[in-house]
Amino acid sequence: MSTLNITKNNFDEAVLSSDIPVVVDFWAEWCGPCKIMGPIFEQLSEEYDGKIKFCKLDVDENGELAAQYNVMGIPTMILYKDGGEAERIVGSRPADEVADFLDKHI
Repeated sequence: MSTLNITKNNFDEAVLSSDIPVVVDFWAEWCGPCKIMGPIFEQLSEEYDGKIKFCKLDVDENGELAAQYNVMGIPTMILYKDGGEAERIVGSRPADEVADFLDKHI
């Protein structure tokens, strides 16, 4: 499964109403650390297929959602579970650290 692009139009259905945990990568095209995290996020989306849904949200196109969830810096990954935020990590991280973050919520 590849990642799903999230906007305000599909956020509630894709993220908050999901029956499995969802991790949302808040990112922007111009963000260097976001570009570093991109391939890691894609790799993990394949490894966790069926266990966690992976979504990307462009903060430039969806600033109001980023503000609503208090995203102050990017990249920020927020894991949502049962309709609410369970945990977040901010900044570029190695794949194993992100995997540890995800494993806690499966």
